[in-house]
Amino acid sequence: MDNNLNITYITIDAYVELDKYRFVYFVIMFTAYILIICSNSTIVCLIVIHKNLHEPMYIFIAALLLNSVLFTTVIYPKILLDVVCEKQIISYSACLFQFYVCYSLGGSEFFLLAAMSYDRYVSICKPLQYPTIMTKTNICILLVVAWILPASQFAVPIGIFCNNSIYKCQCVSSGALSIYGVFMLANIALLPLLFILFTYTRILLISYRSCKTVRNKAAQTCLPHLLVLINFSCFVTYDVVVVRLESDFPKTARLIMTLQVILYHPLFNPVIYGLKMKEISKHLKKLLFQVKSH
Repeated sequence: MDNNLNITYITIDAYVELDKYRFVYFVIMFTAYILIICSNSTIVCLIVIHKNLHEPMYIFIAALLLNSVLFTTVIYPKILLDVVCEKQIISYSACLFQFYVCYSLGGSEFFLLAAMSYDRYVSICKPLQYPTIMTKTNICILLVVAWILPASQFAVPIGIFCNNSIYKCQCVSSGALSIYGVFMLANIALLPLLFILFTYTRILLISYRSCKTVRNKAAQTCLPHLLVLINFSCFVTYDVVVVRLESDFPKTARLIMTLQVILYHPLFNPVIYGLKMKEISKHLKKLLFQVKSH
């Protein structure tokens, strides 16, 4: 860390043989950034444009994909700048900003997945009450809570409760901070996860007792959400076990896992929803056909 002129910088040393593979890094990351923005934005635009996609389930999907666009926009420009620069540094305040936005959006993802599971639960288990429960007002409330609640909770300890690299240099270790960290983890990740598991268990039980049509509807609409949930939960587990608990993990392996988080997951969501959600897939095929015809 450099404290000249009262400006604090943090040196980033996660890149493996950057001088040797600088061009390769840049091409891969720039291509990934464009693919993530285009794939997520395309499905969001399809949902906005087509009126038959103006349903709660698709609105939550659009919000989830918008999360990915915001996440990559916070992360990728800095990565691309690091690749082309000789020194990989970041100011302490910019690092905290990245931490705050990324973890807030990560928490929002759990809440949005919980909102999706609730929407599917009401749709399949209480179909007659669905129009009165999933109103526009309730959808707006769920979206606001999904974004505001994690952001407000991470705003409280920002600058104190931070990632392990900053923690060693700047943070104050105390029982209160540890308890608050556990509280945030439980409130932002564990409780939504338990709620999701409860709703999908109920859906599974009711679908099993129902007719084939209900089972097919449950499979078609719930499977993509479950795949995204499992995928995202694995990355959160990695972050908690390896990063937060400072496990002895090789530098190259950490880089690969980090690339999985910032590369694989933002691309995984639009692919899953674009292929597995029947109505979105239909509009996506029409769009691709029009592009090819021109």
